[in-house]
Amino acid sequence: MLEARRVLRGDRVLLRPLEAGDLRRCVKWFSDPEVIHFLGRGTPVTLAEEERWFHDYQRRGDDQIFAIEVGGRHIGNLGIHRIDRTHRKAEIGIVIGEPEFWSKGLGTEAMRVALRYGFGALGINKISLEVLEYNARAIHTYEKLGFQKEGVHREDVYKDGRFVHVVRMSLLAREMPDDAA
Repeated sequence: MLEARRVLRGDRVLLRPLEAGDLRRCVKWFSDPEVIHFLGRGTPVTLAEEERWFHDYQRRGDDQIFAIEVGGRHIGNLGIHRIDRTHRKAEIGIVIGEPEFWSKGLGTEAMRVALRYGFGALGINKISLEVLEYNARAIHTYEKLGFQKEGVHREDVYKDGRFVHVVRMSLLAREMPDDAA
């Protein structure tokens, strides 16, 4: 699929297709308790699991996964998932795996770049996401990008010995703020 090979550029970030050579770095991130605290999964991932996931991903046509690069360094991933061309909707997810790059606006910029691509080249009308209720930094970022809360999946994830709500948010193409376009 040609568009899956697309490279997207922002001012400071570059989104390029995720490659098999990136998987060891992903395993490092998804094994870091500080990173997975903010993700739905509760246990570290193994390289074998990540390789199986990547192999399955490559056979599918409804996901596009990008490596986020800053200055040539792979710092995270962004995925546009469950792309539904009939109903023109998709889901989005992001992880900045290198904590030294947190709170620098890089995730926000990567999301803006991906949203422009989703609403533009892919022709998507609605992009949704889910976020753990205690991830206030992410929720603030998504609201700044124009996402609106749609609802809450009550006690949907069991993390750190307790049930956690998952917040569902979405953004329609016509709602994207001008500064994000």
